[in-house]
Parts: sequence; structure tokens; C-alpha cells
Amino acid sequence: MQPLSIDFRQKIISVYEQEKVSIRELAKRFYVSKSFIQKLLKQYQQTGDIKPKPQGGNVPPKVQGEDLVTLIEIIEDNNDATLSELCELLEQKTKIRVSTATMGRISHDLDYTVKKKLFMQLRKKVKKYS
Repeated sequence: MQPLSIDFRQKIISVYEQEKVSIRELAKRFYVSKSFIQKLLKQYQQTGDIKPKPQGGNVPPKVQGEDLVTLIEIIEDNNDATLSELCELLEQKTKIRVSTATMGRISHDLDYTVKKKLFMQLRKKVKKYS
């Protein structure tokens, strides 16, 4: 959804200042929510500006640049490692901790497949303690 135009916002401010209408009445009159009017008036009173604030944006990835190159090397050197093992190796080398879900997304984005050898790990543990 696009932000409302500056002209429209200016009309709301003008009507509010000239007619001293309540926020609820303004919202009904201009077919917008009461919270929009409240936020617009607060922004106008605090900054004198009525431009819409930036919307959205993504969180930058945890693993990028040289750390991503390091991760690729880890994956290639340990092609039989599970996601949790890759997470541990990455943390040891770069001090960046990621979840197995994040590691799965990164490896998928890099077109690497990760073996699921949980059964084999359990088997090794059983043999170890036998």
C-alpha cells in the first residue's frame, strides 16, 4: 500500500488547524483511520514535517562478504556435515552464531545440499557408549 500523498496530508492538517475538528471527526471526514490522524498530527507538531516515513526494509544478512566466502569453504571442506555441525564450524571460524534454519536457507541459496545423517550420528553415539 502506498503512503498517502503530501497534498492529502496537508488538507488534513489545514482542516484540523482552521476548524478545530476532533481527531475522530477528521478520520470520518477523510476516510482514514484515527491512528493515522494521531500519528500525522504528532509528527507535524514534533517536526513540522508531514512527509511519509520510509516503509519496510530488510534486515542485512548475518553472513556476508568474507564470512560468506569462509562459509562456502567450510561447506566444501565438510560436505558430509549436518546443518548443526556447519553452524558450529562457522561459529568457531568467524564467531558468528546462526541457527540451523538460517544455515539451511543460506546453503539452499548457495545451491549446496546438506546431507541429513542424523541416523548415522545416533548410531556412532550408541557404538561409542557400548
